[in-house]
Amino acid sequence: MSLFHSIKKNARRKTMQSSANEDAISNELLSGIFSEDLQRITKTFEKSSDVGVREFTIGNEEKTKAAIVYTDGLANTTSIQNYILDSLMVETKQLENHKEILPGRKIFDWVKNSILTVGAIQVIRDFESLYINVLSGNTVIVIEGYKEAIVASTADWEERAVSEPAAETVVRGPRESFTENIRTNTALIRRKIKDSNLLCEQKQIGRITKTTIAVMYINGIVNEKIVEEVHTRLDRIDIDGILESGYIEELIQDETFSPFPTIYNTERPDVIAAGLLEGRVAILVDGTPFVLIVPSLFIENFQVPEDYYQRADISSFLRMLRIVCFFISLLGPSFYIAATTYHQEMLPTPLLVSLAAQREGVPFPAFVEAIIMEITFEILREAGIRMPRAVGQTVSIVGALVLGQAAVEAGIVSASMVIVVSITAISNFVFPAYNMAISIRMLRFGMMLFAASFGLYGITVGILALLLHLNSLRSFGVPYMAPFSPFIKEDIKDTIFRLPLKFLFTRPRLISQNNNKRNATPTSSKPEPRK
Repeated sequence: MSLFHSIKKNARRKTMQSSANEDAISNELLSGIFSEDLQRITKTFEKSSDVGVREFTIGNEEKTKAAIVYTDGLANTTSIQNYILDSLMVETKQLENHKEILPGRKIFDWVKNSILTVGAIQVIRDFESLYINVLSGNTVIVIEGYKEAIVASTADWEERAVSEPAAETVVRGPRESFTENIRTNTALIRRKIKDSNLLCEQKQIGRITKTTIAVMYINGIVNEKIVEEVHTRLDRIDIDGILESGYIEELIQDETFSPFPTIYNTERPDVIAAGLLEGRVAILVDGTPFVLIVPSLFIENFQVPEDYYQRADISSFLRMLRIVCFFISLLGPSFYIAATTYHQEMLPTPLLVSLAAQREGVPFPAFVEAIIMEITFEILREAGIRMPRAVGQTVSIVGALVLGQAAVEAGIVSASMVIVVSITAISNFVFPAYNMAISIRMLRFGMMLFAASFGLYGITVGILALLLHLNSLRSFGVPYMAPFSPFIKEDIKDTIFRLPLKFLFTRPRLISQNNNKRNATPTSSKPEPRK
């Protein structure tokens, strides 16, 4: 055992050393020797046909060597031609006529401040930043004799237009959703919240993908402890690549082995804007239209943005309907199994006789019937999602009808079981949050097992276990079951039912602790920059 641990420790040490060496190499600074720097850049991208390197000279009499590096397809070649190459190769021909404005012959500063006409300019000093900017669509300009390089903003790639949300449709409300471009997504949020206190802090995560992550919140409303916790968890992530916000969600969530989602995700800008106004923190990931928002509460999985666009009475009715569907989806088959297997005395005599007649030729107990039908519906549901959209819904609907009818006629299951499972499946579609719907689908099988083993007593034990688990959950320090546990009277007015908007004058107390009044102006003091 000691030899094994020694080998394992040595291997880990070598891995850490090699990783440190790679980081040291990648963070090497530009030397200022033009030929060496350009040779290293060319060697790095020699097998990347989409990366272009163009070498040219600046000036008329005393010519200075320069080069640009860009990625074809990610950078706007028109901007490169009109605002970079034309400026550097044509306008700098007048360089010798501007000696009086070039004290010390600082060509680098003159090009950066007076020649380039692109939108945004920044200066970098190491190869790692150079590679990241080139592969992000920007154009890097290297000038002979300088240990710095200029980055010109030329990113412009093909992207999906802002369209109607595919998963979160509403009858009344905005018809726009996020896209895969993080800058478009931040713009959609700022379009709704035009306040200087809305801050956007950006970082890159992923050793290889170097995915851009943006953290947005309203300073003066948000709880600074939550912001610090978000940054701490994001900074702890050490992974090769981030391809979707689901990676971030799984890596920063409070409970890894809980079926309930403690981080809310949405593709609607109005949902994120409403969350920010309550004091929450939004996490945007480049390359996905789904934005994360924390902290998240259990009751929010049954609320939709349309609840605030309709009258309060309509919204309250629909919310209570979703809560009823939650219990039907979770406990419908379980109550049927318990009643028909252990508690027949609870059923009216005519209903009991009818159920007995239906089950006369069925060879399986109620639990096996329910398992067969639930698995069948899960297969049809998944097949309908993965098949081409033109035939997916048709196959799932026709398959359910045909298989259900055939199973009843074959005597494998009873007609009443088909009805119970069908109502359960339909109730599951009522949930606005897809993550919560999947959780209920998984927990349903456990509740069916409890019901088949102990009847209503088993269901009671299962519900108590779920309540204990839910009350133990936290979402970035906020109790998951708030405002029910702990009970907060002033926050109940916007949970199972919704009072009219004129009564919703406070923000959730446990989320926004600095500015609890909705009509209060956020403080304009800016937080200290994070290291």
